[in-house]
Amino acid sequence: MARPIWTGTLSFGLLNVPVSLMSGERKTDLHFRMLDSRSNTPVRYERVNAETGEEVPWKDIVKAFEYDKGSYVVLEKSDIASAAPESHETVEVETFVDADAIPLPYFDKPYVLVPAKKAEKGYVLLRETLKQTGRAGIARVVIRTREYLAAVVPQDDALMLLLLRYPQELVDPADYRLPEGSPSDYRIAGKELEMAKQLIESMAGEWKPDDYKNEFRTRLEAVIRKKMKSKGALAEAEDAEYEAPEDTTTNVVDFMSLLQKSIAGNKRTPAKKGGKAAKKAAKKGGKKAAKKTARKSAKKTTARKAG
Repeated sequence: MARPIWTGTLSFGLLNVPVSLMSGERKTDLHFRMLDSRSNTPVRYERVNAETGEEVPWKDIVKAFEYDKGSYVVLEKSDIASAAPESHETVEVETFVDADAIPLPYFDKPYVLVPAKKAEKGYVLLRETLKQTGRAGIARVVIRTREYLAAVVPQDDALMLLLLRYPQELVDPADYRLPEGSPSDYRIAGKELEMAKQLIESMAGEWKPDDYKNEFRTRLEAVIRKKMKSKGALAEAEDAEYEAPEDTTTNVVDFMSLLQKSIAGNKRTPAKKGGKAAKKAAKKGGKKAAKKTARKSAKKTTARKAG
């Protein structure tokens, strides 16, 4: 059964909605083990001292920052803890922006916010308001020990928490050599632009994510199953659904009053200090057809120009 990353509150203004943070992605990569080809026994990775070659136990390993080649500053657990954010159980919305104003490179990883029982009203209130206004909530959230910038956005019946990259984590495209100027600077004729538009329109369609499959994984999985079958091995996998915890504390609140107070005071709910520790837990197929069509169309265009 899927487990929440943590349980806490989603806060905006003076409203608090008890939620659970659930993973919004499913890893489909096939994982392999390294074996010794001579005996088919697993190969183990060990932590060894670079000078002596001896294995180092976890209790003797510390974290350090290398500020110069071979020069380190050792950090104790208390040093790291002193820099860590205090709030671990709150998705604290600081402002609301136009959802379309966030550039695509900023989006990083999806999570699903699941409301606790009896907390559906506040959840639906925020979800529908974001839908009607076209806004996204910009929030800060601590997952495990790291603080992230995030966007709270509606998607169908869900509120999604999309982790965002900080500006410092993005490379400015201007750092690379890119073709500047107008199409005419590259001797692109108006007819070529029109043909390119026609090509794109001829290949246009609706976004259907289910049409895109990881073909490499599917074929490799078939190879693995065939080998397993030849050895008489069987594998089964079952998916489990997540149920929101029943013991999450909730209460019936006067949303209209809190909304009015929030608007009047333009206040944010202060992050909780301390509290319980966060709970830990743990599509490419259609593109080939599109590329093939593009190549055929390009050849036709070249043939026409040559004629």
